[in-house]
Amino acid sequence: MTANNDGVPVASTDPELAEFEAEFTESPVDTEKTPLVIKLLVAATFVVILNETIMINAMPHLMADFDVTARDAQWISSIFMLTMAAVIPVTGWFLQRVTTRSAYTIAMTTFGLGTIICGTAPIFEMLLVGRAVQAAGTAVMMPLLMTTVMTVVPEQARGRVMGNMMLAISVAPAMGPALSGLILQLGSWRLIFAFVLPVAAVVSVLSLRHLKNVGETQTSPVSWSSVALAAFGFAALVYGLSEVGARSSGQLTLFIGVGVALVAAFTLYQLRLQRTGSPLLDLRAFKSRTFTVTLVLMSVGFMAFLGSMILLPLYLQNLRGLSAMETGLLVMPGGLAMGLLGPRVGAIYDRIGARPLVIPGAILMTVVLFTMSQVIDANTPYALLLGLHVVLMVSLASIFTPMFTLGLSSLTPELYSHGSSILGTLQQVAGAVGTAVIVVILENRSESLVSGGASVNEGFVGGLQWAFVAGAIFGAIVIALSLLLPAKADQPAAPVAAH
Repeated sequence: MTANNDGVPVASTDPELAEFEAEFTESPVDTEKTPLVIKLLVAATFVVILNETIMINAMPHLMADFDVTARDAQWISSIFMLTMAAVIPVTGWFLQRVTTRSAYTIAMTTFGLGTIICGTAPIFEMLLVGRAVQAAGTAVMMPLLMTTVMTVVPEQARGRVMGNMMLAISVAPAMGPALSGLILQLGSWRLIFAFVLPVAAVVSVLSLRHLKNVGETQTSPVSWSSVALAAFGFAALVYGLSEVGARSSGQLTLFIGVGVALVAAFTLYQLRLQRTGSPLLDLRAFKSRTFTVTLVLMSVGFMAFLGSMILLPLYLQNLRGLSAMETGLLVMPGGLAMGLLGPRVGAIYDRIGARPLVIPGAILMTVVLFTMSQVIDANTPYALLLGLHVVLMVSLASIFTPMFTLGLSSLTPELYSHGSSILGTLQQVAGAVGTAVIVVILENRSESLVSGGASVNEGFVGGLQWAFVAGAIFGAIVIALSLLLPAKADQPAAPVAAH
């Protein structure tokens, strides 16, 4: 809906956007429905995000087929993350300058092309190229989905609809290792891409039959200097953080230092372009206090989430001797719980706001992480680990779904795409920072205990305990930040002038 000069809502003049709005406003019953196009966009996002973790179980097969080391094989996942970090900052500009259908077509076509390259790669280097191409298409989908939801869904229904996105955000990464483990039982790792490609093609065709263009496009030249600064800066920063524990401190300092310098230069250049030209990433979104608070809260939350999530697989595989597929099956219920609760949490947010959800969720997350630090040892029952992991994922669902909705709802429509890109970019950086901090604490504590006479396993358990305590400290910061939240999104300021 748009509003007249008196602030009274009136029907949109854009017939395609008005058709979307009609799905919510024709009757009270319609407010309980999610538009088919949103469901299809969620399905497409699920498929592309699934690929971020789907190759984890295939690494031994790649090492044998291409005669590469374990460190080389790890790049099959690292290149995906680095490409996401490099491309997401560009999507804010991109989504404002192409139509919704064009953005979706380009994203899914790029992803499909990358999948074909991966499935037919004759050498390992070509496989990495295919993974980078896949990630470039994936990087567009999350901001596109968020921007579309914010544009076509009225505020009173955004929480529930945004909750559906949790299916893609949380369930897909959790299912990746388990699904690939099942496919690998049938034969070659190439079957993974043979499975993904037709699924992605079917979802793409179905979506394009219903997807309509929403909003208006803008025309302005791209700042290639901004593209270069963002791509190299965020990629170097995330790479340096993700390699903590695997490279020398000198190399890490170089990568992280270069990344920080380039990201700082990118930020200053965007501030300059906001006055004189068209910024690649419009930082005026930070003028919204609510958006800024939710962004910091989600960043710290992702540091706790992703940092802690690497601990359980390390424990289960390195200490308890489970396979990657068995580990994936054990953590899958938590991911499913987080995703399936997303729409319910969103519906509750629509009725009562963010604080009654986020504050208890942050407290529960902190309690669970601290409890894990106390119960983890070489013989912790799997049932207890499973239960704690499910509760942790439930607490995270009550945090992230309201935060996505509250933060973006505080922006003007002109900033939706930029806000979505900022969220996506900082998720990648925050995840890398959280992982780096947790790994450093784990390794340093383990080495200290072993040098003091403890066995390797005892040292590893001691390191895990301290790492979970660090996650609980992140959780305590989230609790403090959640007290700064408003119950509902602030009313957006006046629209940002067109560039």
